[in-house]
Parts: sequence; structure tokens; C-alpha cells
Amino acid sequence: MALYIIGDIQGCFDELQRLLNQVKFGPKDTLWLSGDLVARGPKSLETLRWVKQQPNVFTILGNHDLHLLAVDEGIRPIKSKDLTRPILKAHDKQELLHWLRHQPLLLEHPSFPLVMTHAGIYPGWSVKQARHLAKEVEHQLAGKDYHKLLSKMYKDQPEYWHDDLTGYERWRFIINAFTRMRFCTPQGKLELDAKEAPENAANELIPWFKQHQQQQPLTHTLAFGHWAALMGKTSDANYLALDTGCVWGNHLTMYCWESGKFYRQDAIS
Repeated sequence: MALYIIGDIQGCFDELQRLLNQVKFGPKDTLWLSGDLVARGPKSLETLRWVKQQPNVFTILGNHDLHLLAVDEGIRPIKSKDLTRPILKAHDKQELLHWLRHQPLLLEHPSFPLVMTHAGIYPGWSVKQARHLAKEVEHQLAGKDYHKLLSKMYKDQPEYWHDDLTGYERWRFIINAFTRMRFCTPQGKLELDAKEAPENAANELIPWFKQHQQQQPLTHTLAFGHWAALMGKTSDANYLALDTGCVWGNHLTMYCWESGKFYRQDAIS
């Protein structure tokens, strides 16, 4: 009866199954996935179907998952490197994407001090505030006007959070923070273009988790994916970076909450 957490799968379904086989994952165990189930790997459709079917597997939404929803709605074209066309042609596409659209932006464990989002939690937000803001957007995505929200999310502005933000600007910032964030400036500006490792970034850019550590009391372990360039390194065990770039030829990483042990499965070439 263990809780396992895995970083971005991005269609690397075979690696996922091998990783689970390492620990003999079974029906009494629980698995959390950090979002980006789909995109650049060869088996996005198989991944989506498998996760949907598992009663003990839970996922959150990542930026690639949201983009897939927008592509299906005709809002944006498929990116040149995405291998998601089989999903869009699948007989069960509507069922799969309806399910995906209703997944959360944030998971909080009912018993453990553990929270997971795809990219992180904006440094100016407490876990309590993040929980409420995630629910705002989840409500919009599950509502009848979800198409409009998906069409309005493709901007980098506003760059700063203000509690008095309203409507689509508010929801866009929330989406960007939960699914695209890596760096912030000391003033709290989201820097959404930089994707490199922190040691290679401009001096004024600070990893979100470094700022969060300074600004918020530590109440939970925060697990996240999205930032493959970190290769799991945050220098703080309370911030679990789990995207280790399997889809880029590195490896898929899994963490066991109870034992504190990491497992890895190299990319299958």
C-alpha cells in the first residue's frame, strides 16, 4: 500500500510500465502523475487510455495536456513535434478528452503533507490560496464555456499576480503559473521563455521554488514535473522535481512517499 509519484510521461508508455514493474505496482498501491501525459513520445494514446482506466492512478493537467484540448477544439494546430494525431483520430477521442478536461490542476493528499502541481506553485501563493485558485480554473474547464478559456490561455500576460485580477486575465495567470512556470524575477514577474537549468539562466531569474521557500511557510512537500533541465535537482527535499526528460532520451523518475526512495527507467531507444 504505497504511494508513488512519477514525472512527465509524454507518451513514453513502455517506460512507464517498466518502471511500475520494478516495484510490482498493484491495486492496493496509488500512483500520482505530474501531468503532460501526452505529446512528444510515441504512445500518447495508449498512455491516456491506460491512465483513464486505472482507479488507483491520479493525474493533473500539464501544458501539453491543455494544448491537446485546444487542438481538438480547432483553437491551435498540432505542434510539429507532437505525436498526438492518433488521439484525435481515435474512436474514443471524445470520451478520453472529456475525461482529460475534468482533471485537476492541483492534487493534495488527504493524509500526507503532500501537494502536486505540474510546474509548481507561484511564490506569492500559500498552499491554501493555490488550492482555491486551482479550483477556480478547474470549474471553468468543466463548464460550458471551456472552449473560450482554452482560446484565451495563449498569452504570457499578465506577468504579475494581483488579487484583484478578474476573468480571463486572472485564469490565464493561474494556468501559466501551474503549468508553464520555471523562473520568476525577484519582483514576482513570471519569466516563461527561459527553460534552461538555473546555473545557466540570467542572473535576475530565480527558480520559483527558491522564491517560494523564502516567501511561504513550509507546510507541505511540493511535487512537480515540467522542468526537465533540472534533472531532479532542487537542493531541497521538500521540493520534488520529477521530470527527468525521458522523452528527450534521459529517464523516467518515480518517487515512493513512504520509503523516500527514487526509481528510474532509462528511455527506450
